Amino acid sequence: MRWSPDSLPRLEGMSAPPGVTRTTSLPLGVLGVVSVVVVVAATAFGGGAAPLELGDPGAFVRWALPVLRVVHDAAAAVTVGALVLAAFLVPETTRTSRRDSLARLAGGAAIVWFLAGIGRMLCDFASLAGLPLSAPTYLSQLLAFVWELDSTRTAVISSAIVGVVAVCAPLARSKGALAWLSAGSVLALLPLALAGHSAASLDHMSGVNALAFHLVSATVWVGGLVALLVIRPALGQHLAVTTRRYSSIAGWCYALLVGSGLLATWVNIGGLSGLASRYGVLLLLKALAVVLLGIAGWWHRHRVIAALEAGAGSSASTSGAPTGGGAFVRLAVGEVVVMATAMGLGVAVGRTPTPDSAQLAPGNSIVYDLSGYPDPGAPTSTSWITSWQTDWLWLAVAVIAVVVYVRWALRLRARGDHWSVLRTISWVLGWAVFVYFTSGGPAVYGKILFSWHMVEHMGVAMIAPLLLVPGAPITLALRALPARRDKTLGPREVILATVHSSYLRVLANPAVAASLFFFSLAIFYYSPLFELAMVTHTGHVLMMLHFLLTGYMFTWVLIGIDPGPKRWSPLALLVVLFATISFHAFFGVILTQSTELLAPGFFGRLDLPWMTDPVADQRTGGAIAWGVGEAPTLVLAVAVAWQWMRSDDRESRRRDRAADRDGDAELEAYNRHLAQLGRED
Repeated sequence: MRWSPDSLPRLEGMSAPPGVTRTTSLPLGVLGVVSVVVVVAATAFGGGAAPLELGDPGAFVRWALPVLRVVHDAAAAVTVGALVLAAFLVPETTRTSRRDSLARLAGGAAIVWFLAGIGRMLCDFASLAGLPLSAPTYLSQLLAFVWELDSTRTAVISSAIVGVVAVCAPLARSKGALAWLSAGSVLALLPLALAGHSAASLDHMSGVNALAFHLVSATVWVGGLVALLVIRPALGQHLAVTTRRYSSIAGWCYALLVGSGLLATWVNIGGLSGLASRYGVLLLLKALAVVLLGIAGWWHRHRVIAALEAGAGSSASTSGAPTGGGAFVRLAVGEVVVMATAMGLGVAVGRTPTPDSAQLAPGNSIVYDLSGYPDPGAPTSTSWITSWQTDWLWLAVAVIAVVVYVRWALRLRARGDHWSVLRTISWVLGWAVFVYFTSGGPAVYGKILFSWHMVEHMGVAMIAPLLLVPGAPITLALRALPARRDKTLGPREVILATVHSSYLRVLANPAVAASLFFFSLAIFYYSPLFELAMVTHTGHVLMMLHFLLTGYMFTWVLIGIDPGPKRWSPLALLVVLFATISFHAFFGVILTQSTELLAPGFFGRLDLPWMTDPVADQRTGGAIAWGVGEAPTLVLAVAVAWQWMRSDDRESRRRDRAADRDGDAELEAYNRHLAQLGRED
């Protein structure tokens, strides 16, 4: 039996109005059934449901955990994929209601996601406590410890976000609302990265970052294809353009999935010898599925999508589906089968004991417990160069930013437009500096020493933005990205909406940007937020993100050339800059005279054998904030003054050109005015 585009069963109840937005439920059934069957078989093979020697919660909990997890992941994928498609990919017309259908699909999937998350949390606690769900003390212990355990606490946070998405998604109508909901659904995935094998590995932060990238990329990739198949009957001639847009996102997701998967695998097995275990066998099967999906994706992009586009062009005047739709459906359904298999294998891997070669976290190191890394030893004069701990999260961000920027610049050059090589070099150097300060010596010792942490802070917030802002990424993006004419939010439309938003007008006010740059600094260090950022992975990531964004915004309002709200005069900008310098210097002086330790629950408990006086190290950090921090601000002052002189020069040349055109009419009018005043006197 051969597949055809119209052979898929339709779910008319998901259409509004009937006959306009037709959908199919087959991909949902394939994803759910295959993933559940695979996870049960793989869990049995890996021993993930074997009875526990101590505190066994019972067979029901042991088998319910992997099944609930795979249902949870499948529902999450459909939710995220449907929202991404609705907000960014699917064209809408006055005669269609595709966004409404996708929003309802996302809302229904989010309900399943929420229920599976709650069920998984209940079973997870039962497993940790060694109690069956029917135990008399189960409920009381759950209420007492649900917020104390990482796995249950993250599940509660994630489920709370999912609950909001489930309520709001069916009510969303605008592109903006759907875009915010898609961001919220992705955010709900991130707490889950804090649990699992990677979180318990020796390289804790790398493992967590890898798992976060893996979860997000897999969810968007799988969910996007499933949602595309569900809405396919309603796309008609727009199937080709929607699939092309999805293919671009899928390519990035695939690259992130493979990279994060390799990193997580290395962290969890500790070497190639670990592949000989049952854990390794399941990983190899999952890797094979990913390879097959990569081949299918390449075929889609280079053969099937081209056929769809050709068919759309040849049948533009007809009402039938474009040529190539049958091939697309057959290949896409096959991909969903393989994706479901990989998803089931992934969940089973998470339930399978890691091999003996895995580098597990030490159980008796206070330094590791607090910082997430073992003690690197006392720093030396060469530690600035020789010390290195790759932060894969920020490295990935930097690589993506550079690759996208260079592609845009090459796109301009290919069509004959000019883009400054110096701007490109500045952008690349800025991210290179950022990677050094987040992975090099300042990052290694910044996790345990306040002085080195302050160097890292100054580098991320003040040095890197000085190189990034002159790169003018927004100007480049607006020139390189095509505009969409089909009522969808493309990258260019998102950038334009951000640039012209009322929120940016407030944030781009130099006084506000300067206040965020300095006062948030003072509030952060003299509040519990600093200690929270040092002892938690999420807090550390948010801290670095805050440093980068506030530093970039402050630099941008002073010397940026990208489009945005109306800028202040150079004189006013210099006043703001010098005021900020004064406040920053005052902050550094206060630190140099401090007698009480900041974040005492962290620095006071490290007990480093080679660090006897953390307060003295804190004073050194204050001197660094005072001295080192002034150099970038001086560069900013010179840059603002230079732009002031250039603006005066441009204004003089403009007036000279105007005088040449009209015979200096402005001067003549002024002289006539003076003469008239003289006659009146």
